[in-house]
Amino acid sequence: MDPVSVAKAVALALVEGATEFIPVSSTGHQLLLGHFIDFHSPNNTFEVLIQLGAILAIVGVYFGRLIDLARRAPSDPNARRFILAVLIAFLPAALIGGLFSKAIKFYLFNPWIICSTLVAGGLVLLVIDETELPEKYDDVHDFSLPMALKIGLFQCLAMVPGVSRSGATIVGAMLMGASKRAATEFSFYLAMPTMAGAFAKDLLDNYKNLSRDDVGLIVIGFVVAFFAALFVVRTLLTYVSRHGFGLFAWWRIIVGAAGFAGLIVFG
Repeated sequence: MDPVSVAKAVALALVEGATEFIPVSSTGHQLLLGHFIDFHSPNNTFEVLIQLGAILAIVGVYFGRLIDLARRAPSDPNARRFILAVLIAFLPAALIGGLFSKAIKFYLFNPWIICSTLVAGGLVLLVIDETELPEKYDDVHDFSLPMALKIGLFQCLAMVPGVSRSGATIVGAMLMGASKRAATEFSFYLAMPTMAGAFAKDLLDNYKNLSRDDVGLIVIGFVVAFFAALFVVRTLLTYVSRHGFGLFAWWRIIVGAAGFAGLIVFG
């Protein structure tokens, strides 16, 4: 591993951890940055596998709640219903990702598409953030099973890089009456099986193609992504409750516009 490759891996991992749980598209940011710094991994495996660091960060923060859910599930129907809601929301992305992940990577992992979806998603987020939507749910445990399925369908939009998995699920939940905090928290819970599934599938598909240097870079990226994501998960709910999503919307628009400019000038 040469120092330049390590530095690029660290930069991409910081972006992954910092953006995975905010509605700006971590995959879009990584692919766009990778394009401009000339970082390439086999089938974009690095970008997917370092998500394990972000997964472990959110599992660590939510560990007590997850243990409590598991403890209550045998005797508490509300706990069982919530676990089922998360699993139902996970199913659409699992099905589509399992069937079409290779085609999605081949046709859609394109910097021009990413810039377009970053800007478009930012405009959508601005509108949603400024619209007074009715709030019927302020607790994720109150989400119904049909509502969870619809949120899962919204999550499928994030198969297009630049859309943002968290952004799609948050917008979907808010349109169905969730508060900003509840929508963001459900996105956290849904991230665990979704990202773990994507990690497992990509590892199974590509582990034979990874060199020792690839593995070393992935390990470095995993550690950096873990600590970056840990900070975001611990602070995001409070920030969103107080300030909404305007900052993230404008960030998407600025990054997308800058990406367009870079592609025009540098290719």
